[in-house]
Amino acid sequence: MTRKILPALLVLFLITAACGFRFDLPASVTVGEDVTDAINVPVPASEPVRLELDFGAGSLTLAPGAAPALVEGTATYNITDLKPEITTTAGTVQIEQGNYSFQSGPLGDIKNIWDLKLGDAPMELVVNAGAYEGRFEFGGLALTGLTVRDGAADVDLSFSSPNAAEMSILRYETGASNVRLTGLGNANFTTLIFNSGAGDYTLDFSGEFQRDATATIESGLSNLILVIPEGVNAHVTVESGVANINAGSGWSQSGNVYTQSGEGPTLTILVKTGAGNLTLTR
Repeated sequence: MTRKILPALLVLFLITAACGFRFDLPASVTVGEDVTDAINVPVPASEPVRLELDFGAGSLTLAPGAAPALVEGTATYNITDLKPEITTTAGTVQIEQGNYSFQSGPLGDIKNIWDLKLGDAPMELVVNAGAYEGRFEFGGLALTGLTVRDGAADVDLSFSSPNAAEMSILRYETGASNVRLTGLGNANFTTLIFNSGAGDYTLDFSGEFQRDATATIESGLSNLILVIPEGVNAHVTVESGVANINAGSGWSQSGNVYTQSGEGPTLTILVKTGAGNLTLTR
């Protein structure tokens, strides 16, 4: 029953909101020829460095490979008002989608594609987005902090190799979405905060933990999967309404606390969820 309800909620969310971006354009929009802008931003001289990406709808790809620059890549669009704007103030760089307000519903012929590489300088990264498709690879970067806020989204975010900096907070806030976070053990975070509405979410804590870490996960009516590899010392406390909880082999349960024995740093997770499904697996 839950899995049937979720798609309907996703559609409803797409119609009503996308992370604060306005939905007030006429029903038809005239698009032009594709335009591709090169983006190349050097590392600011001032520290600490903060990179903020403000993106509405479309496709956003982030990956390593810009060194010695802070960020480089391309933005492709076919509406003039989607042309990105770049602002640098002291140690903060902001790349913002142009002054265009997306309608609700499919993009149709509208094209808005950012394909960006990030440098290896230590930085705080903030991604603000609406209804979009995101493919993020952060392995090998030096992120001191990471915040992602989006609306109705389809996102794959991965740390395929260790983060080269200690990350104080990894924060992800989303509406009704389909989100997969993998390699979180490599993110080198102290605190992870994940807040979501209805949707399908996988948080995979594979990787190499370098110190104790805590995670707080709050989700509404959703299918939530936590992947915690065998050998990770983990304690998961579940505060739930009527969620279905399925813990795989290797987990011991005492009341609402699920424990997996291991060596090395300890991963402590608090899950707050309403109706839905929660799966603990390796």
